Amino acid sequence: QVQLVESGGGLVQAGGSLRLSCAASGINFSSFGINTMAWYRQAPGKQRELAAAITSGDRTNYADSVKGRFTISKDAAKNTVYLQMNNLKPEDTAVYYCYVNFWTAYYWGQGTQVTVSS
Repeated sequence: QVQLVESGGGLVQAGGSLRLSCAASGINFSSFGINTMAWYRQAPGKQRELAAAITSGDRTNYADSVKGRFTISKDAAKNTVYLQMNNLKPEDTAVYYCYVNFWTAYYWGQGTQVTVSS
């Protein structure tokens, strides 16, 4: 059974930093079937949106709103994907979800709250 567990969320002032972690079990990030790992976010009253993604080949993709401030990375040995968030803004406030695509299956974490105060 695949399980994704996020951590690292919290309350931070504008301009501050947080690093989110997503630890996976039941799946191996070094597996041939791994396609994409990503962080999505959902603010109150808004649709879930992609914040950052990384492929098995380490290609990255970012939402325009986070480019230059967020960095996604992965540690295959630890089966963990990270999201380093710098210069946080109040509009970054959201629940952040980890996502993994393995072959044709999609897995989501339970989410971690990030709140940025002005």
